[in-house]
Amino acid sequence: MALVFLIGLLSGYLGGLLGKGGSAVGTPLLQLAGIPAFFAVASPLPATIPGTLISSLAYLRKGLYDRAVVGWSLLTGVPFTILGAWMSQFAGGRGLLALSDLVIAVLGVSFLLKPTAGGVRPPFEGRQKATRAAIVGGVVGFASGLLANAGGFLLAPLFARVLRLDLKTAFACSLVAAAVLALPGTVVHVLLGHVDWKVVLVYGLASVPFAYLGAATAVRMKARMLEPLFGAALLLIGIIGLLDALGVKML
Repeated sequence: MALVFLIGLLSGYLGGLLGKGGSAVGTPLLQLAGIPAFFAVASPLPATIPGTLISSLAYLRKGLYDRAVVGWSLLTGVPFTILGAWMSQFAGGRGLLALSDLVIAVLGVSFLLKPTAGGVRPPFEGRQKATRAAIVGGVVGFASGLLANAGGFLLAPLFARVLRLDLKTAFACSLVAAAVLALPGTVVHVLLGHVDWKVVLVYGLASVPFAYLGAATAVRMKARMLEPLFGAALLLIGIIGLLDALGVKML
């Protein structure tokens, strides 16, 4: 369990640093640590709730928040999260992990090739903002439920690109929304028996405090400078996890 603790530490810090729930990093690393497939996918999710809420405080204290974006994204995100989590039972554990790792790798490439650039153009307002936030919430909600991920690794870049939010505001909105989206997904995955509570406890003890430290670091730094590094980490973790899910042992 010492390795699970270290994984939680890394996942929490990176999650807070770039407005993610952290399970995008935790799932493939837990997989490599020998945690069974479904448990590796779903067990980081319950720890995401306190971690994202606590790390969001570092952003909220600086006024980096858009209530309308969070509200509209959750209006569609919550029901689609439940749908995605329910549908996950029809996918095999390894298949679900492979899909999760593939998404992580693709996102890593996107961060490397085209970092998010909120603030270049004025953000959308009114009906346009509401519509775009609702669409993002629905898409990310379904994906987060299916992949047992709080959605922050998708929400932050989509908020910045689709809604043209300032990058740190996108991180803050992502963390708050991800905490709420994690609730229905957690309940469904618990009912399906996908959660190992010993892993949740050890993982959470490390990830929660370090999530706040990561967020505090991001508030003081230019987050855009850190995105290429995060993209490289996601790409590496996704590729290693994908190969492992396909039976190619690298570690």
